[in-house]
Amino acid sequence: MARTPIDHPGELAAEEPIRLLAVRDAPLSLDEVFRAVADDAAGGTALFVGTVRDHDSGADVAALSYSSHPSAEAELRRVAEKVVAEFPVRALAAVHRVGDLAVGDLAVVVAVSCPHRAEAFAACRKLIDDLKHEVPIWKHQTFSDGQEEWVGA
Repeated sequence: MARTPIDHPGELAAEEPIRLLAVRDAPLSLDEVFRAVADDAAGGTALFVGTVRDHDSGADVAALSYSSHPSAEAELRRVAEKVVAEFPVRALAAVHRVGDLAVGDLAVVVAVSCPHRAEAFAACRKLIDDLKHEVPIWKHQTFSDGQEEWVGA
């Protein structure tokens, strides 16, 4: 773990566990997220990748777009801070895409490193679940039959 000197000589502060948080209109990178959570003291790293699928509720998806509220990154930080407070997180990263996406595109990537695998899995699960329920990001789907649907709005 990287440590840096602070106010008192000889005293060290732990590196911030929240390493990467973003809501972006550009393609996401698995490598960037995985590198962000690398930590020599972590024995387990869990990574979740959400991709755009070609169907939803039995209907073929023709187009998909994500939009977000201006507070989305602040809310993402709040969610990340709750996960860090609840689990022994060494490092955490979360990025969500906005804009027009195609089938197969990465929509969200989250990762958590912890001392042990069980903690990493649990923390990663909480991170993605809370992100989807609490961060103001909305999905607009257009189906091949012309019907449209907003999800999360």
